Amino acid sequence: MKNYLSRILIDSLHKMNMTYEEPIQFNKPKSKDNGDLSTNLAMLLARTCRKNPRDLAQQICDGLDYDSRLLSKAEIAGAGFINFFFNVNYLQEQLRAILDQQNTYGQHTAGFGKRVNVEFVSANPTGPLSIGHGRQAVLGDVLCRLFENAGYDVTREYYFNNAGLQMKRLGESVRLRYLEQTGEPVAFPEGLYEGEYITDIAAKIREEFGDDKKQEDVSFFRNYAESILFANIQRDLKNIRLEFDVFFNEDTLYKEGRIDRLIGAFRNQGLVYEKENALWMKTSLFEYDKSHQPEADKVIVKSSGEPTYRLPDMAYHITKFERGFDIIIDIFGADHIAEYPDVLAALKTLGYDTSRIRVLIHQFVTLMKEGELLKMSKRKANFVTIAELVDLLGADVFRYFLVMRSHNSHLNFDLELAVKHTMENPVYYVQNAHARICSIEKKAAEKGMDVDSSIHDADLTLLKADEEIQIIHKLLEFPELTLRLVQALEVHPLTTYLEELAGLYHYYQTAGKKDERLRVITSDKALSASRLALCRAVRITVARGLGILGVEAPAYMSRDEDEN
Repeated sequence: MKNYLSRILIDSLHKMNMTYEEPIQFNKPKSKDNGDLSTNLAMLLARTCRKNPRDLAQQICDGLDYDSRLLSKAEIAGAGFINFFFNVNYLQEQLRAILDQQNTYGQHTAGFGKRVNVEFVSANPTGPLSIGHGRQAVLGDVLCRLFENAGYDVTREYYFNNAGLQMKRLGESVRLRYLEQTGEPVAFPEGLYEGEYITDIAAKIREEFGDDKKQEDVSFFRNYAESILFANIQRDLKNIRLEFDVFFNEDTLYKEGRIDRLIGAFRNQGLVYEKENALWMKTSLFEYDKSHQPEADKVIVKSSGEPTYRLPDMAYHITKFERGFDIIIDIFGADHIAEYPDVLAALKTLGYDTSRIRVLIHQFVTLMKEGELLKMSKRKANFVTIAELVDLLGADVFRYFLVMRSHNSHLNFDLELAVKHTMENPVYYVQNAHARICSIEKKAAEKGMDVDSSIHDADLTLLKADEEIQIIHKLLEFPELTLRLVQALEVHPLTTYLEELAGLYHYYQTAGKKDERLRVITSDKALSASRLALCRAVRITVARGLGILGVEAPAYMSRDEDEN
């Protein structure tokens, strides 16, 4: 409809020998008295052509040539808004389209032929995945599902950071705990990993090898621990319905000589120098994104010979360009906010098209338990893991709660609300709408209706009540919403949408218990069929939305209300 309105508005402007090159913006008025969609186009144009905006709006309206089957009228409001009122027949026809499309409703073809790489989670394999990793995991997976819904070829990628000092610390932590279990006196230095999982890994080694590994160097313990932790990471991700297409091992960058070649490329362009036995990059000369000011030069290889984070990440991103992705999305925690601009600036200096890279920074998660904040530290291991939360809440609640707020905002995870199996819990509130509709379809069948046939043949012109029209309006927002979220790289508005849609349905269904006018199953078979069709469209849309979130749409819930 917005495309149609844009077209007739542009045609009206052409009649006035005027043009407008920008996309025309529409808003949904707060009051239904102001129509279904509104634009401030006249007010924007009035600034440049020096006309009264209301007079200009009237001229535009006078030149509109619209199909009365789609629009009932267009009128002027306020200082020059143009309000459009949909024909109810148009809404009813769109409802039929939802019923016809079913499981493809809201899908797009915008991304056909385009490849997207989404890198997320990428936690160091030095311990279990925490709730913070969980936020990134669900955020990334839902974003991937949105891109797939828009027709893109999506690769989910995990950068397996299995090189560097943190892996040496992991190996040394396990080695010392192993020696401790064999009876050796051990001093456990500050800075190593102290979690119970380290002790468990050491116990596995002793169970398998006895005391025979006391003379092994740290690499044996590092490799053993890495294999166990990697398997646990994959298990935890699978339990939240996430499987990656690619696990890219950081150590391959060294084995394939990519780090050395990258340093050589920087040397050839005079972008690095040595000082204090370290290798420095001239980041102060780089062209940064407008949101970042040029920084002082940065160390990319320490005096110990170990690269800093930035260098392998630059080499890693080059592999993404080489693999031919059209869009490269990196999802990082807030602790990376100071590092990624250097990576992008260096790649741009080397001639790579960094406009293809989009970076999302998500804020941290605070888990509230019994009114207390749980502190998180992988070394001390006094944090809550994904596995613990999924065991407590299930994957549905876990996933939904972690994308209920913008990734730009700090997330307080309300554990007390999350454990409730009531309509207070937004997950159950949305799922219950789907289950109630399944229940009412079952009841209609028990009363002798051929539900599918009745819905197929339903006379949708019988849907005229304000509550029904309001639901149809909300249903029609779904396709545009899913495409807009891809463009904006956002996911949380989908949960808001589903809760609003579920709220409209619950109100409609509850009202039908009190008001015969809104009862779904009535003695009037034709009216019952039309209202079942409306309910089915809601069920389709709720299921589609929950599917994108990776949340199940149950046909039955134990706390279902009796249906009318």
